[in-house]
Amino acid sequence: MKWLNRAYWLLALLLLAGCDAGQAPMQASAPEPVPSDPAAMTPLQRAEAGQALWEEKCRTLAGEKIYKTVADVEGLVLLKIRPQASDREWADPNWPGAAFAREARQDEYINSFLGYEEAFSFGGVPRTITKEYRGAINTSYSPGPKQYPGYRYVDVINPEDGQRYRYTGRWEEPWQYDKSYLQGYIKFFLDKTLAPEPSPRYGVTFEDHVIPADRALGVASSTVRIIDLKTNEVLGEMLRYAWSTPASRANPSPWLAAHKCPSHAEAASSATRMFVDQVLIPRKEQ
Repeated sequence: MKWLNRAYWLLALLLLAGCDAGQAPMQASAPEPVPSDPAAMTPLQRAEAGQALWEEKCRTLAGEKIYKTVADVEGLVLLKIRPQASDREWADPNWPGAAFAREARQDEYINSFLGYEEAFSFGGVPRTITKEYRGAINTSYSPGPKQYPGYRYVDVINPEDGQRYRYTGRWEEPWQYDKSYLQGYIKFFLDKTLAPEPSPRYGVTFEDHVIPADRALGVASSTVRIIDLKTNEVLGEMLRYAWSTPASRANPSPWLAAHKCPSHAEAASSATRMFVDQVLIPRKEQ
């Protein structure tokens, strides 16, 4: 009985997600009509409806679309920066940023565009980086040119003063002037200056969606867009959906463990960068 197996599977999912056991059915029984109002559903019914909705969105809407690529890009404009988040946001069913809950934020979001991509190693042997199997974005010091470099600079418009600022990265040995660091330690620093003209031609933005009917079932979504700021042409866009069961004592931050599509499980903190650099290809180092 297919429905019975599915009911037991979702019940186990709810228990793992931390839903109170007393709120879930103790045993499967003959299926009853599911209420159309999520507020009237049992936790199991709501989880089943949420999973079904998420799977439908993944099948019909979610994904990465690349309309045009640009090679040898040195820098870009981040039209938005992902704001800081903590336990409160990770538990909020209506948190706008839920679909990218594990993404780097504020300065770390900027760093994710400046860092180079490094292959994961298995048994000491680096795995080849491909579109399906990406590496990790790294800002640790490593001598020599990088095979997969990041962007050389990133511009950000400060919403407080309307000015455009340029961020670049550099490595320095702070132990030479600050004895709290171990000798030989090399640190990555983020430098910020007023950006020169002209502005970079290409920009990256995102739009987080809070759709009440979706959020009532634990489904969040967000769109990343890459734009030619000269022509307003959209060069690529990624629509992501995430699904999670509600917060509970056992799982107080459910968005951090949400199912996502498309997903970059190996580099969850730099998912936006992982998409953008397929469209705006960073200039190779000499």
